[in-house]
Amino acid sequence: MNKEKIREIVKEVVKNSLMKSKTVPIAASNRHIHLSPEHVERLFGHGYQLTKLKDLSQPSQFAAKETVTLIGPKGRIHSVRVLGPARGITQVEVSLFDGFTLGVKPPIRNSGDINGSESITIQGPRGQITIREGLISAARHIHMHTSDAETFGVQDGDLVQVKVDGVRGIIFSNVLIRTSPKFKLEMHIDLDEANAAGIKNGQMGEVISIQTPKQVGGE
Repeated sequence: MNKEKIREIVKEVVKNSLMKSKTVPIAASNRHIHLSPEHVERLFGHGYQLTKLKDLSQPSQFAAKETVTLIGPKGRIHSVRVLGPARGITQVEVSLFDGFTLGVKPPIRNSGDINGSESITIQGPRGQITIREGLISAARHIHMHTSDAETFGVQDGDLVQVKVDGVRGIIFSNVLIRTSPKFKLEMHIDLDEANAAGIKNGQMGEVISIQTPKQVGGE
């Protein structure tokens, strides 16, 4: 049996073990920005294309070499990583603590839900823009492949509770399920949440219940 076949068997065994216990790996997401193609050009120059630094856990997503500076009423945050590929609408994701640094109050929102969210100024090497809305603190969520969702007994848009053991053991409520054939199983929280619970990247959480109603976010 060749090494590639052995690796595939090991991956399948690990996946099956995770499914039986309904556990998910957790990743702490640092502040970052998704830029529209127009804003990529305005910040980095005409015709500019983002340069891949490294792949992210979700397929086709990557951390770019490019960074920007966020400018708020009370402060600045430098070296904010741009994620690619470019999106239809610019969205900035920061923690609530980052909001204090900038002097703004980012609402807790699902990705893409930016209506009425905070304004922020973004500085790049070739230009500066101010977006009227688009600054949020991302709501905790789990990416699931559609086959994972079937195994877990959940649907896209469900809210679940996730238990994490440890010295600062915690139960996360209002964890949004996001499903797609393109997703890889992983729960995303921000650095504030990870630090408060003493969670390291790759630590496991257990889905323990489904909540209702299917709502999340707020000001």
